[in-house]
Amino acid sequence: MSVPTSTRPQTVDLAEVEHTIQADGIAGLPGAFDPAWGTRLREDFAAAFADARSIEDGTVGRGPNRYYFALQPERLRGFLDLMTHPWLTKLCERMLGADWTLVEVGFDVPLPGAVDQPWHRDFPTPEDTAATGVLTSLAFNLTTVTVRPDMGPFEIVPGSHLDDGSAFEHGMFPPPDEAVRYATRARRTMPKLGDMSVRTGLAVHRGTRNLSAESRPVLVLGMVAPHVITARAHDLILTREFFRRLPASVRGHLRCTELVDTLVPMVQRHDIEGLKMGA
Repeated sequence: MSVPTSTRPQTVDLAEVEHTIQADGIAGLPGAFDPAWGTRLREDFAAAFADARSIEDGTVGRGPNRYYFALQPERLRGFLDLMTHPWLTKLCERMLGADWTLVEVGFDVPLPGAVDQPWHRDFPTPEDTAATGVLTSLAFNLTTVTVRPDMGPFEIVPGSHLDDGSAFEHGMFPPPDEAVRYATRARRTMPKLGDMSVRTGLAVHRGTRNLSAESRPVLVLGMVAPHVITARAHDLILTREFFRRLPASVRGHLRCTELVDTLVPMVQRHDIEGLKMGA
């Protein structure tokens, strides 16, 4: 486990961050980590992605030249840094409750030649969110590169998590006329190495065309409120030794369904439900 090397500011107004997420569906946390930490994350990604591509079903296609793969948390040298970062932990406590749980560790990988995705949500609106407006999950994203306009930046539609999605296909994909409207409201994100962001998967978003010669991998951490039931495919795999060495305060926030003796390249246990991202 690595020693934190963050040069983040000493304070951040988490009440303001929470308000921004509630209003826009996304908030930036710039400078969460030192760029050197981000460089190590990129190195860990490269090794894990090579392993994932070396086996059948090691990745999930999300459109031409775009992949997703979940991985075991200990493949990341900075995993403990992430799980003890005060911005992340305190924001999860504020919005998801004291017993929030990590259920997903993965990378979204737009390679050179990746195309525009259709506008989508990550999942249909949960019944309790539809009834009360309370968000029950958060996704933290950490870029492994400083994003340029030609690298296929992430686009998100501020406030779209509040829109009625009853007419969305699979509860996720807006109809064509709505998609045109979302394009006019969209905002591109251009994070720098070491930046972190947090969003709700209900905000309509897409990955855009990667016109560069470089990939733009981003780490995704999925957190849920304790009452949220997730498919087993989203739960975590850890070695017994790694799990034993984690602080109890971290172990208590992991939704782990499998402890193993040795890590092997991970066969993906799910596809992305309802996605129609192209061939």
